[in-house]
Amino acid sequence: MNKCAVILAGGEGKRMKMNKPKPLADVLSQPMLGWVIGSVREAGITDICIVKGFGKEYIDEFAASLPFSVETVYQAERLGTGHAVMQAKDFLGKHGGSVVILNGDAPFMDSSTIEKSFEAHTKNNCAATVISAEVEDPTGYGRIVRGSDGSLSAIVEQKDADEKTAAIREVSSGGFWFDTEKLLSVLGEIKSDNNAKEYYLPDALKILLSKNEKVGAYTAESPDTVLGANDPSQLRELEEIALKKGYKCKL
Repeated sequence: MNKCAVILAGGEGKRMKMNKPKPLADVLSQPMLGWVIGSVREAGITDICIVKGFGKEYIDEFAASLPFSVETVYQAERLGTGHAVMQAKDFLGKHGGSVVILNGDAPFMDSSTIEKSFEAHTKNNCAATVISAEVEDPTGYGRIVRGSDGSLSAIVEQKDADEKTAAIREVSSGGFWFDTEKLLSVLGEIKSDNNAKEYYLPDALKILLSKNEKVGAYTAESPDTVLGANDPSQLRELEEIALKKGYKCKL
């Protein structure tokens, strides 16, 4: 089955105290974006599209330095993850099959998780599958709410979670598998009727569920798959974890 990847890399690195996009911050001397691309390729996916935004010239420079080709598309306005994926519509239409959408600043999203989540996605005949993880402290993450059959019924953001939902320790990594055709069929239905006036990719799951499509959740074996960094101290923590656990960039 044809597989491709869209990697979101438009985030600003302001709190990182750098003038480059946040996904280009280094973990063990390799950009976080490089870690993600390395895992995607190790999982056997070679058709890759990077969605760039802030500091797009730095993403172009990084892409040009790779020993293989990747496509890039430009998100001129940062209007949310759903809007970012909308910029890759032509890429998605060209490749079809299934697409994994990942954050470019989650360096420990490993190839095994990408492969096993795809297996679950196809085995369960899902229109979409969110990659989740069980964490000790779920604060700040979207909670995974499952139905009685184990399928996904909702991703509830921290600010919207009641006490019972807030206690759930299974959280979204921000990574998703989609049937590409079904994703394209609902992308245009995502609305920006929220406080931030942004288009959120998880809303595509809600729309698919409303159309009686099956949406699954695959729980990664390691909670590290959800980790990212928003400031230099968190970046140092990622480096400490990588050193302690022997993680290496596969680029």
